[in-house]
Amino acid sequence: MNSTLESNPLLDRLPKHLRQFIKPQDYSDYTPINQAVWRYVMRKNVAYLSKVAHSSYLEGLKKTGIEIDKIPSMYGMNRILTEIGWAAVAVDGFIPPNAFMEFQAYNVLVIASDIRQLEHIEYTPAPDIIHEGAGHAPIIANPEYAEYLRRFGEIGCKAISSHKDYEMYEAIRLLSIVKEAEDTPQATIDTAEKAVEDLQNNMGELSEMAQIRNLHWWTVEYGLIGTVENPKIYGAGLLSSIGESAHCMTPEVKKIPYDISAATQNFDITKLQPQLYVTPTFAYLNLVLEEFANKMALRTGGLSGINKLIDSNALGTIELSTGLQISGVFSSVIEQDGKPIYIQTTGKTALAYREKELVGHGTLTHPEGFGSPIGKLEGINLAIEDMSPKDLNAYDILESKTVKLEFEGGIIVDGEIVTGSRNLQGEITLIRFKNCTVTHGETVLFQPEWGIYDMAVGKKVISAFSGPADVNSFDLISHLPSSTTIKAKHSAERDDLEILYQTVRNIRETKDTETSLAPLFEKLQNNHPNDWLLAVEIVELLNVRTEPQLLQEIMVYLDQLKNKRPEVAHLIAGGLDLIFDKEKA
Repeated sequence: MNSTLESNPLLDRLPKHLRQFIKPQDYSDYTPINQAVWRYVMRKNVAYLSKVAHSSYLEGLKKTGIEIDKIPSMYGMNRILTEIGWAAVAVDGFIPPNAFMEFQAYNVLVIASDIRQLEHIEYTPAPDIIHEGAGHAPIIANPEYAEYLRRFGEIGCKAISSHKDYEMYEAIRLLSIVKEAEDTPQATIDTAEKAVEDLQNNMGELSEMAQIRNLHWWTVEYGLIGTVENPKIYGAGLLSSIGESAHCMTPEVKKIPYDISAATQNFDITKLQPQLYVTPTFAYLNLVLEEFANKMALRTGGLSGINKLIDSNALGTIELSTGLQISGVFSSVIEQDGKPIYIQTTGKTALAYREKELVGHGTLTHPEGFGSPIGKLEGINLAIEDMSPKDLNAYDILESKTVKLEFEGGIIVDGEIVTGSRNLQGEITLIRFKNCTVTHGETVLFQPEWGIYDMAVGKKVISAFSGPADVNSFDLISHLPSSTTIKAKHSAERDDLEILYQTVRNIRETKDTETSLAPLFEKLQNNHPNDWLLAVEIVELLNVRTEPQLLQEIMVYLDQLKNKRPEVAHLIAGGLDLIFDKEKA
């Protein structure tokens, strides 16, 4: 049962550069053990979370059609998510933060379609379908929260990264993969953990992306809602972890009123969280998000915004006061008195207006970079963009005129005007020159032999953000992760255990009360003495039969297994509590 991109109209809107991350969900990849893991976690969650989760969670499970007894298919989820204005796609583990958030901006939930191993049933650092499907999906049925998620994606995907952010993404992705994979040597895990730790300790000043990733972690992933004294869970990381959802409600975890300071609070994905933030309402999340966005280069622009793009060494965009947008890899800026007076990109550059590439100003026209002065002309209080036709005539800024434009800060543009371009408000946004020389003191920034010179017009930089203005201007199909998720290994022993799990599943689903369970338990005992979950599932079947001797035998076996494997004793007890309707843990 493969998911298709035709299953929800929202997916048709996705640009190509996001589609590259999508992979089919091959439902046949899920084994009987995988299904049992899903069912155990979901039954525990519904029993426990009904007490401690925000009311939207259980309502959302119903609205999104997520079943307790079987792993959801993307096709089914998309069919139902359409009704609440969302869609879902399958991906391979972690994807880059900008892409993850951009999916959210399109109202598309990203779901890592792999599922954690039985050995990691309580928590895995790797994103999986339990975390995404059972954690994120139900809460988006709440319209107020869903709008926060969409808005977060819209703003978050514009956050500027540092060059270290991508290193951190790759390091965390690798760590999540090796920790989830079976039989990974401890030395390999230790090396991956040290790489993450070293980066965490040497990130320098937190980039916009690092800060907004922190806000995402402390809200979308690990958020609490209500009061510090009586919080409820809404974060997907808590909703999908039967271990941490209980731990987070203990006094050991400090509860802090949520505010913008969470942006500077880093986290460690490999450990239980020592503190969590509590928002009073979902609406308050948006207030903090807007407070943070007001500090981003997206809204402040200026010299600091340009410098953030230069430091990122990645594709970004600045927008001038005329609305002209310049997209490329920014390499340098000349400044004076804290203001940019000349910007320069390197490599392919495109110009746009309102997120649409200007005709004739794509990367083919500007393949080796773009440079332009910013600001007003020296001694003239009126910026070029504000000049009327009469003013332009007075300063000889006309087609076919040879002019010498001297900008504040000493940038001089000397050449013959070919033509100019205006925006919808009638402001000049671009002036094209031939036989042009651009200088700053003794430094030559452009010379006539280089061809036509296009000069951007704008008195200031009003915005700077990650990525291109027009996504169609650049080839963004370039995602090559350094690591891919590792599938469970096949062996004769594993295959035999899978058959036992499938047999028990078939008996339960068909309500078969005739097939003897004794031979199944005997095989389990003899061939798979460390497995605990199947024995619990057999107890569940026996609980509606009258076979007290076999039931007692398995209960003794499980008690022995608790002593033999103390690390799973609480999981066994939790499963039995569900069956016998005791106080839920």
